[in-house]
Order: sequence, then C-alpha cells, then structure tokens
Amino acid sequence: MTQIAIVTYPGFTALDMIGPYEVLRNLSDAEVRFVWHAAGPITADSGVLVIGATHALAQTRSPDVILVPGGPSTPVHARDDALLDWLRRAHQTASWTTSVCSGSVILAAAGLLDGRRATSHWLTIPALKAFGAVPVADERIVQQGNIVTSAGVSAGLDLALWLAGQIGGETRAKAIQLALEYDPQPPFDSGHMSKASATTKAAATALLSRDSVKPATMKAATMLAWDQALAAVRSRRRRRPDLSSA
Repeated sequence: MTQIAIVTYPGFTALDMIGPYEVLRNLSDAEVRFVWHAAGPITADSGVLVIGATHALAQTRSPDVILVPGGPSTPVHARDDALLDWLRRAHQTASWTTSVCSGSVILAAAGLLDGRRATSHWLTIPALKAFGAVPVADERIVQQGNIVTSAGVSAGLDLALWLAGQIGGETRAKAIQLALEYDPQPPFDSGHMSKASATTKAAATALLSRDSVKPATMKAATMLAWDQALAAVRSRRRRRPDLSSA
C-alpha cells in the first residue's frame, strides 16, 4: 500500500491538486488522503469549489508520498507552525516529498529546500531564494534526492506522471497517461515566460493578482518576508567573528 498525502489547505488552486490526484489514484494499491488540521470541507481559491479533507494531519504521520499544492494563500500557510512541523516529521520517513507551483514555498519555509535546487510558479520563484533554496526557472520538474518540485499549476500533471513512473513503473505510468488522454497540444504557445509576449505577461500578472491582493494574503506575505529578513540578519550576526578577544 502506497499512502499518498495531499495537503489540502484553504485557498489551494484546484488544478494543482486535482491533476496529480487523477494520476496518482490510478496507481496500483494506492491510498490517497486529503490531509489538513482536521477533516472537513476546504474551499479552493475560487471561493466556489469545495473539497473534503479526509484525514487530519495527526492521523497521517508517515505517508509514503507528500504532495503540497500551490495557491494564492501560500504565504498564510508558510507561516503555519503546525503544518511546517508536520512536514518536517513526515519528510523524515517519506519516499517522496513533492510540491506543485507555489507549494514549494511551503516546503522551503519548513527548511526542506535549504541549499537545494527547486522550482515553483514563475511568480513565486524569487521567494525560494529568500528561504535558502536555489531557484530554477527553466525546468518543469526539479528533483533533488527524494524532494521533487514542479513549476506552476499544470506542471503538477507532469510531476504526478513522473512519480507514477517511479512508484509503479514506466508501463503503468504510460497506461495512466493514456487513460487520461493526456496529450497536450495547446492552441497557443504562451505557456512559459520565455515564450510569452510582454502583453501576455502583463495580463497574466494582473489575472493572478486578483487573489494575492486580499488583505489576509497581503498581510501574511508581508510577515513572511519580515520573518525571513530577521532570520537573515540573525544568521549574519551569528557568523560574525568576535573581535573583542583579539
């Protein structure tokens, strides 16, 4: 039995979670759990879609796979000490610890990406550096040992298929891909910052800013940046040599 824990926090982006779920639930002998502080309904960033957390974090101490989705509320949950503690403990025994989109910022806040290469949504790539990670902006999936991060939103499907190959073998992963008829042929070629026009980039940024300007999210993002600035200052002070005895 492969136990897969998908962290289901308020304000998650639906495709970040549902894409990987559709892939991973098709693994042989897999148990998928949607985990949060307590079981119950959790609302996505749209404010409309509701998904049920099936298990509490305390009920899921040693999952084989951890998946943290992204969403505009990432700064809020990157300051959730109970969640961060759970991630640190669960990671110690997990075969794979993974993230989609800005979920990597939560992994970074837990200290799991220190000195590691990692990716995220293009909008949150800069935040990874503040937490001591090595940001990677031009790779869709980045593996560092048993930690795997993926780029924004739709990249979660690629991450999940990659995981399916690692867990169930290439033959099973290919069968899942065909069952989902995942054969991307987008009508536009603007899916990466290196391909999009300036106009498209501006429009996409404006689209994403709708949720990020909510007061709770803005406050959490500000406090998260403040916390990291303080940590950096304290770290420099600890490294400074004591010249008083010279």
